[in-house]
Amino acid sequence: MRLFTRKSKKQQPQKEETLRLLDHSGGCLATNRITLDGCPVGYMYRELSDRNGDTGWRFFAGDEEESYMANNSNHGVYAVNTIANISPEILEYLDTPAPCAFERIEGSKRFKRIE
Repeated sequence: MRLFTRKSKKQQPQKEETLRLLDHSGGCLATNRITLDGCPVGYMYRELSDRNGDTGWRFFAGDEEESYMANNSNHGVYAVNTIANISPEILEYLDTPAPCAFERIEGSKRFKRIE
C-alpha cells in the first residue's frame, strides 16, 4: 500500500513538525476535515484489513456527510502517525483489535467504545 500526501493541498501538520509517536507507520484512511482543516478525530473505527500495510483504521472528524465521503478527493491514505500528530488522544486506542469503533466524548479528549 502506498502512503501519500497530496501535493496540491496543505496537509497538517507540516513535515518538519511531525513527531514519531508510533513504532510503526502503517496506513489508514482519514478525511480532509482532519488532514487539511485540522479538525480533531471525532469518530474512528477499525476493520479487518486484507491489504499489506493497512492497519484497518479509519478516522473522521465526525461531521462528514455521506455525499462528502462519496467524493474520493475528500479522503486519502495516510500514515497513522500523521493522524496521531493531529489528534494524539487516539494513541491509547490504536492497539484495540478489529472490529471496533469509538466516538469522542463531547467536550473531552476521551473516546467511548460504541462497537
